[in-house]
Amino acid sequence: MTAGGKPDKPNAAFSPSRRSVLIGAVAGALAPQAAVAASAGSVTNAPESDTIDQRQPFHGEHQPGIVTPRPAAGLVASFDVLAQNRAGLLRLLRTLTERTAFLMAGGTPPVLDPKFPAADSGILGPVVTPDNLTITTSLGASIFDDRFGLRALKPRHLVRMTSFSNDALQEEFCHGDLLLQFSSNTPDTNIHALRDIVKNTPDTLLLRWKQEGSVPMRPANPGKPQQSARNFLGFRDGSANPDSTDDELMKRIVWVQPGSGEPAWTSGGSYQVVRLIRNFVERWDRTPLREQQTIIGRQKASGAPLEGGTSEADVPHFASDPQGKTTPLDAHIRLANPRDAEARKHLILRRPFNYSNGVSKSNQMDMGLLFICYQADLEQGFVAVQTRLNGEALEEYIKPFGGGYFFVLPGVQDDQDYLGRSLLEMAASTHA
Repeated sequence: MTAGGKPDKPNAAFSPSRRSVLIGAVAGALAPQAAVAASAGSVTNAPESDTIDQRQPFHGEHQPGIVTPRPAAGLVASFDVLAQNRAGLLRLLRTLTERTAFLMAGGTPPVLDPKFPAADSGILGPVVTPDNLTITTSLGASIFDDRFGLRALKPRHLVRMTSFSNDALQEEFCHGDLLLQFSSNTPDTNIHALRDIVKNTPDTLLLRWKQEGSVPMRPANPGKPQQSARNFLGFRDGSANPDSTDDELMKRIVWVQPGSGEPAWTSGGSYQVVRLIRNFVERWDRTPLREQQTIIGRQKASGAPLEGGTSEADVPHFASDPQGKTTPLDAHIRLANPRDAEARKHLILRRPFNYSNGVSKSNQMDMGLLFICYQADLEQGFVAVQTRLNGEALEEYIKPFGGGYFFVLPGVQDDQDYLGRSLLEMAASTHA
């Protein structure tokens, strides 16, 4: 202002219009640097991983995802088959073979005319990364009916899952004609694979139910024994699991063998059990540690058995505790595997994941175990073990509500083979 209090005449060099131009010029000059800085520290940047290109083989005598080391993320999806005849079922199984082979290997989907739906959902980007993915296909008892002429070829022990004493099975989360198990390093890879298969089978598959799961990661500890992952009860799950790298053991426990009394096409396959088991975690977290440990039969921190052990790998000595004073007679590990000659006939290979589904109608956390196991004989495996577990002390804290029994198809041998070939060829020869 002037000495007389009147406003100064605006300086042309700093007029509003000129200032706007200068500000815009400065902002433009700084924009690239600002973008780089924002990009470097943006919370929306995609996480990076050095395992995203890990790849599992698809071809082989057995399907992947059974003795394959379990990654961090799992998903099971059950379907009703919409195909009306064996030709439609063949088309479905060939499509599943083709999509599984591509998704497990990874690659670039074809670019289609944009007037039509894209070949891929794009949620992994323009290139599909394998991310350690395996997809395992199995069939339920309901598919062995007159639709496809498969009734006489049903695996000997495959039945519709029935309730045990503590079950509260909900029909909408049970059974199915066909089940896909997805396992990979990240949940998005599993979801991408599921969506790809659903997109490519619109007239042959109808999604019935699905359940996602995960297992907690732990830091690598070279030179020391590996440890089982913990479930949502805080205990290690799988401490006494059979060694999946022992081929002879897997032949006895997991894989159906020729001459076993099963239909010939089943050789190389396996019975699969899926169970959705709710954990009442609020009640469990308020239970004294000593009681938790006697219910399970193991130390919570180390995983060591209460009777005769200091580490997770130690074998409990139940014979020296016949009255159950140290490990109660109804402890989970004692009922599941009494460690006697009879128990060796009933071993199973477990491959479970934890699940968390939000909040229940009773305002409790809906979380628990996505239990998955494999065996060459369903009756001698899971059914025998679960029958022993009826009435265990743990039942107060868990409630199975879904799942089913399935049979895993034998593996795809090469590029000329397809899922279910031995089954459909036997069906064709039977009805020729």
